[in-house]
This record gives sequence, C-alpha cells and structure tokens, in this order.
Amino acid sequence: MTDTYTVLWDMSRSNLDEPFRGGLESVTPGGASTARVQRTELTKREVRDLSRAPEVAAVAPVMPTNLIAPVSNDEAGVEAAAEPAPGGVAWGIEAVGAVASQRDGSGVVPAILDTGIDASHPAFTGVTLDQVDFSGSGNGDRQGHGTHCAGTVFGRDVDGTRIGVARGVSHALIGKVLGDDGSGDSDMLFRGIQWAAQSGAQVISMSLGFDFPGLVQRLVQQGFPVDLATSRALEAYRANLRMFDTLMRLLAAQIDFTGGTVVAAASGNESKRKVNPDYEIGVSLPAAADGVLSVGALGRSPNGLVIAPFSNTFPQVAGPGVEVLSAKAGGGLVAFNGTSMATPHAAGIATLWWQDVTASPLPSTSTTVTARMLAACDLSQLALDVDVADRGMGLVQAPAQQLP
Repeated sequence: MTDTYTVLWDMSRSNLDEPFRGGLESVTPGGASTARVQRTELTKREVRDLSRAPEVAAVAPVMPTNLIAPVSNDEAGVEAAAEPAPGGVAWGIEAVGAVASQRDGSGVVPAILDTGIDASHPAFTGVTLDQVDFSGSGNGDRQGHGTHCAGTVFGRDVDGTRIGVARGVSHALIGKVLGDDGSGDSDMLFRGIQWAAQSGAQVISMSLGFDFPGLVQRLVQQGFPVDLATSRALEAYRANLRMFDTLMRLLAAQIDFTGGTVVAAASGNESKRKVNPDYEIGVSLPAAADGVLSVGALGRSPNGLVIAPFSNTFPQVAGPGVEVLSAKAGGGLVAFNGTSMATPHAAGIATLWWQDVTASPLPSTSTTVTARMLAACDLSQLALDVDVADRGMGLVQAPAQQLP
C-alpha cells in the first residue's frame, strides 16, 4: 500500500561522484536553491529506505491545508461594519505606525502564499506581480482571501482610503497554494515556500493552516476506525512539523548567501474566549514551526487594543485583526476579521524594516530585520489586562524614522 509523501532534499549534501574526490560532499552557495521539494507515492518500506539517504532532509505524508477563514463579526465581538479612520486610513495602518514612518517598502520583495490575487484591482496598480499556481486551479483569486491579504501588505490607496502598510513595494511574488475553494495541501505549500525563497522573497506571508480535523475525517471516510485515523493524522502532523522545521533551518543556513527571508504565519482562529475565557487554543502549524514569526490578532476596545476572542494563544507578535479593511476581489474594499488579517500587517511591517535595515550600517539579513522588528513592538496601545501569552512581544511597529 502506498501513500502520498513530500520529500525534502538538501542538495548541498549530494555527493558529486567525481573521481578522486574521496566522498566529499558538495556545498552549493546559492541560498534556498539547495532545497528541493518532491511529491511522490511511497510504501512504508520505501519511506524508511529513502529517509536514510544522505541527501534527504525530511519526509512527511501530504496533509490537507486550508485558509484560516475570516470569522463573523459576532465571533469577533464587532457590532458594526468597519469604517476608515479619520483621514481615510484603515485603522490598522495607523495602529502599526505605517502612516508616521518614512519607510514605504521600496526595493523589498514580499511574497503572499494564499488563494492568489486579483491582479486587476486598483490596489495593485504599478506593482509587478509574479504569479505561480501550485493548486492546479489557475492564477487569479476567485476566493478573495489572498487579494485581501496582499492589499494589507502592499496595496495602494483605493477610493481615497489607505489600506496598505508598504505602499512603495513595486515587485511582489504571488504563490497560489490554496485552490478556489480555499483548500490545498502541504506539498503545495512547501513548493510555494521553496519557489518564493529561490525567487528572492525577503518576506513571506502565510494566512493558512494545516487541517488536522479534516485529515481525521478523510481517513474515517476511507474506512479507518476513529482511533486509528486520529493516530495516523497525528503522525502526519508531527512529520510535517519536522519538515517545516527542517526547511526553515535550510533557509536560515543560507542567510550569508541570500540575506534570508522573514516568514510570517497566522496563529489561527480556533480560540473561543466569548464562550469561555479559558477556551484558548495554541498556535497551529505552520505558525508553530521553528523560525516562523507567529502572529495573533488584536481588536479595538474603549480601553485600548485587546486580543481578539478567536485568536490562538502564544504568538510571537500581534497585529490588527478585527474590522480590517482591504482590497476586495472584483473591486472595492471589504472588512474581514481573523489572524489572517493580522499576519499581512506583520509582513508589511517586516517589509518596512527590511528597507530600513538595508539603508543602515547593520547587516542586511532576516535575522537583523526580525530582531529590530521584535524590539520595536509596542505595548502602549494595548489594554492593561492583555495577557503576555496572547500578544507575544506586542503590537508590531514600523520604523519611526530613517537611520542616517
């Protein structure tokens, strides 16, 4: 019996098999080009044998993925539809300090791995969009999620309203790793990350999650007993977490050659604090992987910004995630709620920090960008009773001014 697996190859460990080399391994100083992602059908014995190959960094069963769907206004604790802040600026853009910052993301390349993009939307006028479809459903965004996220990262003003954090971005990568119904799988995602990193992405934004319950349900429908289906799904989840950790280590190992990539992911919308304040779910995959910047969601209240009731706990940072106004597929604007909306705020801020660090005497690496970004997080706008476990380092903030 065979199953579908993703194999992560580390080609820097490949033996060249040339005469007189004495078994030395080649090391390719080309960044993420040393990583290769392959989808294949394998038996259990073949998995065991393949995992012993020196070039194989990780093997994991293919798991379903889904966009982290926006939650309803009721679940988010919102009573009325979102409106732009005074002056025609979406409230989140103001909160993260993008309006006051002298940085606009010029010269930095972000990547959005999501449901694609509506490239004809006025929010993306003047931006060169490199689109690759990994889902098999064709380029473009028939779902709307990816367009909304991209609008927050680098969208231009729409009908006089500012929606984008990094409006100076002129080149962006759009990897469609979720189909038109919002679903995909882990192999699509891993191939999307590999492509984005190899294509020069300095920031990757992912507002999606691994569908553990969906995999259990699919196995049960195939005739597996519930306990066996749960065990198989847990094995797959664990293997994919290790795959993610390994891929992130491969990317980090290439920082000296490429500068590296800041990878941000949504913490998830599974918590239900409106039902019970203790109903808190931990950060989910891929946000739970080592080296990934996990992002929780904040909303407004009379006492300051508070954790959104749906936002999963233990993120590293937080961003505006309630009543977020951004680009609507097909034209215009729409407000969504979710950690999916908080993540592009963080990705946009990382884009501004890349520009700031590049113009400074500091090393132009993702490590420097992440360190500066974490150090700049703001607590002053948060309500006093916000738990550190729910907001991490705090609200992401743009560089306040240009360095000399």
